[in-house]
Amino acid sequence: MKKFILYLVAFILVSIIAFLSFYYININLPYDKDGEVQAVLIEPGASLKDIAQELKEEKLIQSSNLFILYSRNKNLQSKLQAGVYDLSQDMSIKNIVEKISQGKVNNQEITVKLLEGWSNKRMATHFEDQGIWQKDEWLDVAGWPQAGDKKNNQDLSEYKEDYNFLNSKSELSSLEGYLFPDTYNIYKDSEPQDLVIKMLNNFNNKLTTEMREDISEQNRTINEIVIMASLIEKEANIKDDNLEEAKIISGIFWDRIARGQALQSCASLAYILGEYKTVYSTEDTKIESPYNTYQNSGLPPSPVSNPGIAAIKAAIYPIYTEYNYFLSPVGSDKTLFSVTYSEHLQKKAQFID
Repeated sequence: MKKFILYLVAFILVSIIAFLSFYYININLPYDKDGEVQAVLIEPGASLKDIAQELKEEKLIQSSNLFILYSRNKNLQSKLQAGVYDLSQDMSIKNIVEKISQGKVNNQEITVKLLEGWSNKRMATHFEDQGIWQKDEWLDVAGWPQAGDKKNNQDLSEYKEDYNFLNSKSELSSLEGYLFPDTYNIYKDSEPQDLVIKMLNNFNNKLTTEMREDISEQNRTINEIVIMASLIEKEANIKDDNLEEAKIISGIFWDRIARGQALQSCASLAYILGEYKTVYSTEDTKIESPYNTYQNSGLPPSPVSNPGIAAIKAAIYPIYTEYNYFLSPVGSDKTLFSVTYSEHLQKKAQFID
């Protein structure tokens, strides 16, 4: 019995020594001695687990569990600060925790968050409000296709050489629809074109090979899908974990196009007017514009917003139903569908008018 206890104690001591050796060696080891510096965004409100996972995905640490353990052991988990950090693979876990806990952010970079459904013009306003660029600086690079606007004559065809998904656009006077909405890190002295390239690269990565093949099999172009997605983004209450409603709206719109019926999308009126209204007037629906989907059948000439990946998926993978109409009551995240026009009018009178 005494021998067993001695062996057990010895085993425990050896295990503790082995673990401590592993722990202290690995918190001081870099991921790679030749790693390049990269900017990493720690989101406000990110948990310790979120931060560890982000660093592991960026291949800056080998073990997220070891990062968490060291942070807790040093009682630094509540001191990790949001911001943009210059980190590299030649830094150890110990170095990284120290830098983030002390808030040693890269003051030369800023974080830009662009929302799904924003048009190029809305982005331009955001940049000007944030003191990043003037509106015209952004629109000169991103374009603004709406007829009659002074920003509708740029020749952006040079981008087609690097991004073949743009080739389905016959003329490229605007990148509306392809500037993927996301959170980006940019240097304070960046030019608008630097961000445009980041956004186009992001779009290119998000649109998978499978999605491109499925679009082709439907005899549709990427541009048609992006235009449809730009409408769905504004019309549907999109939830990443449940795209059913967005896909049903997509089916309704594609059915209308197949029948030669006008889409009658309020998103197109908002694009023309430059403002969102809960209810659009009869006069609004009669505005003369190629973007007026009440007066013109088929898709508008180009996207009316920059859609996110959820709206793009809904455009590619519609759900066809017996429904022909839909509306979203004010203040509700629920879409109401109708089969007949009389049923649609009843719901409109009850929830909208």
